[in-house]
Formats: sequence, structure tokens, C-alpha cells
Amino acid sequence: MPIRRLRTWCVPVLVLAGVAASAALVTTTGQARAAKTATAIATPCLVPGVGEPLEQVWHPHMPAAIGYVDTRTGDVAFAVRTNDGGFWGYRPDHVEWSASVVKAMLMVAYLDEPWVRGRALTAQDKDLLGPMITESDNDDAQAVFDTVGQGALRQLARRVGMTHFATSPIWGETEITAADQTRFFLHIDSYIPRRHRAYAMSLLAGIVPPERWGIGEVAPRGWKLYFKGGWGYGTGLLDHQVALLVRGCARVSIAVLTMYDGSHPYGKATLKGIFERLLRGLPGH
Repeated sequence: MPIRRLRTWCVPVLVLAGVAASAALVTTTGQARAAKTATAIATPCLVPGVGEPLEQVWHPHMPAAIGYVDTRTGDVAFAVRTNDGGFWGYRPDHVEWSASVVKAMLMVAYLDEPWVRGRALTAQDKDLLGPMITESDNDDAQAVFDTVGQGALRQLARRVGMTHFATSPIWGETEITAADQTRFFLHIDSYIPRRHRAYAMSLLAGIVPPERWGIGEVAPRGWKLYFKGGWGYGTGLLDHQVALLVRGCARVSIAVLTMYDGSHPYGKATLKGIFERLLRGLPGH
């Protein structure tokens, strides 16, 4: 299947000074935020150690991130989503191959299988899921993919509400977008059966040191980090990371997808630079 270099630019809702006209930026408006549920309004989430709602003390620094992207080689898309209803994106619906990012979805689909969700995990289950997530083992990913199939991934995508998701006989060529992945990661634990939730989240928090580049290098102190990356065998074809940051009741999910980076080190540097700029000013950073 040929790689699709889609240029699906979004109509900006908010124009940022200093950002090139070609940059696509979408963000929630005051009207959208006013549409929160009565419960959420009555009991706002206050960031621990700050005492104020996240929306009042931080938003991602989109101009800095987009300006940085303009200096880099590659095909880049990213999105940020918060649990107070905030959403910001640069080409958020641009489709790219998932590579190993889809392993997080494979894990969730496996744990939700009828013959898995209601029982304790076996050593065989953990021998598949542990290395697939923490070490990004491809053989284990293939075994899980062969077990759950494309149908389970599509079913999970429907549960999440993904709008630009498509499976492939090759799991690494699953089609994803930054917007869909932030929607998934923002409440990823809610899609995991309760009895397996703590185990699954511990895997996403336990990525091995050699793979903790990008968001792993710049995650702010005081926030729990859960993430998964994908990097196309280190060729520079693509370098992705999707992450969830949690501090008390506050949540921030970020997806950065890049293709045609030229080299894996260059792609990693691009990811680090984007995450660093988006997270600037986050309480605890």
C-alpha cells in the first residue's frame, strides 16, 4: 500500500499572530467549553498544587510548536486534548501509518476480549503484552494482532469515537490521526476492563529507558506519564509518540506524528522539540 501524503488542512478557529498562513490550527471556543455537563461545572477539576482549573492556568503553546515545525524536515501533525474540553491541533486529521503506536490499541483490544476481560491474566498473557508495550516487541504485537484481528481494532475505534481510523492486514500500516489518538489516550483507562486497568497502565508508564526519548525526556515533574511510541525500524520513515499526562483529576493527552524525517535521530529531535514547546508553562514543568 503506498504511503498517503495527505494535506488535510483544517480551517483555523483561532488565528495566532506570527504563525504562517499555511499552518492549520483548531481550538475549542468559549461556546464549546460552555457546553460542559452540569456536573463538571458544579465540581471543577482543580490542578493539585495549583488550586485552579487547568484551563485557567495553561494552554499548549501552539505558535511556538508550529513555528518550530516550520524549521524542520518531515511531514508533521499533532494534537492536544484536555479533560476540561480543550482541543488544539495542527493538521489533526492528517492520516499517517501507525507503526508501533497501534500497540496500545492492540493491548486494550486484547484485554477486552470476552475470554480475557473476566479472568485473571496468565503468565502467557503478560509475556505477550509486557514486551509488546514496554519494549515495543514486534513478534508479540503480531501474535496479539493475529489473536484479536482487525475487527477488534475497528470495534475499539468505534467505542472511542475515532473518525479517520482504518485497519490494514499489516498492523504497522494501520491508519491513524493525531486527533483520534488524543481522544483515545485522554481516557484510555476507561476502555480497559477494571480488573486489568492497573496492569495495563503500569505498562504504558514503564517504557524501557532506551525508548524514553521525545516526551520521555521533557515530561513535566508532578505529572504521571503514560505513552507509546512508534518509529518504523529506526529508518526515519516515521517517528510518532502518543502520551497521557495525569496530575490528580487533570489530564492532558498529546499525539505527535511525523513521517519522512530522514533519520531516526532527527525524528526523535523533532518530537522532543514539539513536546517541549507544547508543554511550556504546564504547572510543574
